[in-house]
Amino acid sequence: MTRTFDAVMRRHAVEISGAPGGQPMIFSHGYGCDQNMWRLVAPAFTDTYRVVLFDHVGVGRSDLSAYDDTKYAALDGYATDVLEIVHVLDLHDVVFVGHSVSAMIGVLAAIREPGRFAELILVGPSPSYIDDGDYKGGFSHADIDEMMAALDSNYLGWSSVIAPMIMANPQRPELSQELVNSFCATDPVIARKFARVTFRSDNRSDLAEVRTPSLVMQCTDDIIASHAVGRYVSDHLQDSTFVVMNATGHCPNLSAPEETIDVIQAYLTRG
Repeated sequence: MTRTFDAVMRRHAVEISGAPGGQPMIFSHGYGCDQNMWRLVAPAFTDTYRVVLFDHVGVGRSDLSAYDDTKYAALDGYATDVLEIVHVLDLHDVVFVGHSVSAMIGVLAAIREPGRFAELILVGPSPSYIDDGDYKGGFSHADIDEMMAALDSNYLGWSSVIAPMIMANPQRPELSQELVNSFCATDPVIARKFARVTFRSDNRSDLAEVRTPSLVMQCTDDIIASHAVGRYVSDHLQDSTFVVMNATGHCPNLSAPEETIDVIQAYLTRG
């Protein structure tokens, strides 16, 4: 057990802080980011919760040698990692906070082991990024193919172009630069593979299987996950609260940490 514990903790650079006996709260980062993206939000919960931060394999301080093409060919492989962290830390009644692609990773984990999760906090979720009939994911198949081609030919150049669009805070260029730096710190080979898994995934049918109460946090002017997509996620979850934030862009954990904290706290302390 100790060997397994050490391996999982090292593989994901797991960091634990906050109240030792508090309800566990796991923060899971989005594509091209790492646990550092929660640094302005997570500390607000350490007085009450046992806060767990980690890096998905391939980013941050994770063990890059642990990346496996077969395991991570679908988001379910990342959900397996979340559950392994939950198991080795013996966590129950978990509040899972997932940003962007990690929202669906949390959904998959909660479907597999609903007894472990108390709440899902989904920040900028999308179950599918590709338009399909009446469903408007925001991108066509051609758009995604073009994005993948750009990633393959010039990952760093793509990062510099896409980051300001994702952040959508032109008056604060330092935020876009941080996102660029985060993208550039990611192993480019793994980043390209994770992008394919992220942007070509379709988890729409999984939403109906979720039994965990959920909060869907929707930003304004989010080009990655539009208002219609957020509304779709909320409408297709059994027990969901939908909140539209004043924050613009796709990364409120960086651009509007105070509002992000307030929305999460209001939900967790609801009557």
